Amino acid sequence: MIDGVYRPRNGVGFGDLGEMERIEVLKGPQGTLFGKNTSAGVINVVTKEPEFGFGASAEVTLGNYDAKGVAASVTGPLMGDKLAGRLYVAARERDGFNDVIVGAGPSARKQDADQNFYTVRGQLLFIPDDQATFRFIADYSRRDENCCGAVQIRTGPTAGILNLLSGGTALAPTANPYDRVAYSNRGAPAKIEDKGVSLQGDIDLPIGTLTSISAIRQWRTDNGQDSDFTTADITYRNKDGTNYSEFTTYSQELRLAGKSDKFDWMIGAFLADERLENRANFLFGNQYEQYLGRLLSRSAANPAGIPNFIALLLNRAPNTSFTPGQGLYDRYDQRAKTVALFTNETWHVTDAFEITAGLRYTVEKKDLATFQTNSDGGVGCGTALTPAGQARMAGIVGAAAVGTIVGNLCLPWANPLFNGRGTSQERTDKEWSGTIKASYRFSPEVFTYASFARGYKGGGFNLDRTQSSNGLPSGGSGVTPIYDTSFPAEFVDSYELGMKNTLFNRSVLFNVSLFQQKFTDFQLNTFLGTSFVVRSIPEVTSKGVDADFMWFTPVRGLVIQSGFTYADTKYGKQPIPNDPGNALALLPGSNLSLAPKYSGSASVTYEASVGDNLKARFNIGAKYSSEYNTGSDLFPPKLQKAFTVVNGRVGLGSDDERWAVELWAQNLLNEKYMQVAFNGPLQGGSGLSATQNTYNPALDTITYNAFLGAPRTYGVTLRSKF
Repeated sequence: MIDGVYRPRNGVGFGDLGEMERIEVLKGPQGTLFGKNTSAGVINVVTKEPEFGFGASAEVTLGNYDAKGVAASVTGPLMGDKLAGRLYVAARERDGFNDVIVGAGPSARKQDADQNFYTVRGQLLFIPDDQATFRFIADYSRRDENCCGAVQIRTGPTAGILNLLSGGTALAPTANPYDRVAYSNRGAPAKIEDKGVSLQGDIDLPIGTLTSISAIRQWRTDNGQDSDFTTADITYRNKDGTNYSEFTTYSQELRLAGKSDKFDWMIGAFLADERLENRANFLFGNQYEQYLGRLLSRSAANPAGIPNFIALLLNRAPNTSFTPGQGLYDRYDQRAKTVALFTNETWHVTDAFEITAGLRYTVEKKDLATFQTNSDGGVGCGTALTPAGQARMAGIVGAAAVGTIVGNLCLPWANPLFNGRGTSQERTDKEWSGTIKASYRFSPEVFTYASFARGYKGGGFNLDRTQSSNGLPSGGSGVTPIYDTSFPAEFVDSYELGMKNTLFNRSVLFNVSLFQQKFTDFQLNTFLGTSFVVRSIPEVTSKGVDADFMWFTPVRGLVIQSGFTYADTKYGKQPIPNDPGNALALLPGSNLSLAPKYSGSASVTYEASVGDNLKARFNIGAKYSSEYNTGSDLFPPKLQKAFTVVNGRVGLGSDDERWAVELWAQNLLNEKYMQVAFNGPLQGGSGLSATQNTYNPALDTITYNAFLGAPRTYGVTLRSKF
């Protein structure tokens, strides 16, 4: 959430927002203080508002990877003491972190994970009298970058066929991901636009303060992708206006808050109308048919498979069953309407003892219209589904193998049963959520609390093709399109017991809390290599301890901070529903994906005067994470070992902060770590199946890819204030 406005996607607005007033991290379920509810916490970003005194600032940054950045801000009065404004602009660019080998193309890009964006953010603050304040914000950001090329962390046996088809080295022969070399013959351009306006009004009334926040936001991403992550031309997504997602969100929040000697109270309402327009393409490359045919015909005696095998099976001319450049073109139009009422009340029982209760009622209605097409009519799969086609295949490979052949020829993007298919779905959630908290202040220095919260996160729909044996989510492997792509709402019961301490004449701050959470119908976002699909997990539990510490030492200007979290976060022991192929068989009873058991941070900051009018500042900080699995399926090769990232900064500037120069480094020790690992599409199998729910590394033939964390970056920043 930024300046009181909810953002629909993680990372949408956490780019360059200019000068910050504060950043609040609210843990656990939220929904009785703000308009939008969450089941797992809120990051609340508040930027600096306009000022009535003139001020301006500028900065220039240069760094490795040819990084360049400029930013400037100006604020001041526009109409006496009634109207003030603030304008912030920034632009940044940087070469990519990864080199790219493109093979025969058609892409000519040489780098990936680069940076190229600009942003502008304007604000007006209107104070007509001492009873009212209005703040208007308009912003626009745009990115034109290359993202995301993957590197191999393990190369499987299908590499031989890919190399043969590409006429060279199609992927890393011996996976060494931290060489940072990606193999990709297709481009991965990404254009992202984020824009919006908001108006917040705060009006003092006789009974309390009325706050209104009205907002309109739009976020759009247009992407291309080399979907096989090799220089062989197997599958891709084309950035041509038929592969994008666009969110348009209208929101209105109203809050009325007041207080008396014994009570603080607040009531509120929230309305939102979000429209999602999703367009997807997924196309056959020039070598898709040959690659698939060789996969289906390979054997120990002939690991390269048979050329033109699909043409033989279907009695068609080579490369006409899966015509290059053809594939799926799907449209998804979703509308989500939210209406919520919420309240939060605090009873000051005594000067030391308080009880807070909050309640929320939310109604969410989602409608989804889908229309799916295959530009080639799905002719390859269609031929395989005919009685004559199956009889011919049985004569070539034997009747027992026909099912496997059909399953591979009729993957969702090639399945003609989706062609011309339009569906409509809708769902409505009506749910209560809330919190109760008791707090006691033993002294001005020691504050304790205990709380319970019930959180809720609305259900939704997967915007992708899925199929099964009978068209139901519970069906086995098959080619019948699944109509119901919905997933249920997520709920969490959260308990917390904590203490906040301000000790030794406020020189030491020490906070500690114990927490326990139980999620039901946990929404797990699984990455399939070509798309994201939300799976509903029956149960997830998390329990542990969280602590943070700050010491203003006796040495003037020296501050030490640290934090520590122990979180035992596990999936429940129940089998995962609607998982006939056992793709998620490793989840029950295991640690949650992307959830380290131990994590911690520490930093040292020192400021000191230099001479009569200079000030030096030094800061070094580190973040530690114990091992965790980065994959939603928990396959062991996706394990990220424990790692520590160190950042540092040293600066010199004037005492009055008119200017400063800083040398900085991120990931100073060049720690190597993955953000997420995933299976190479159509590049091997895990060995898990409908009859095999135990992972055996000897059966795992997958090529594993990964997106890496950023390497060491360093540079210099010059700042000036006027």
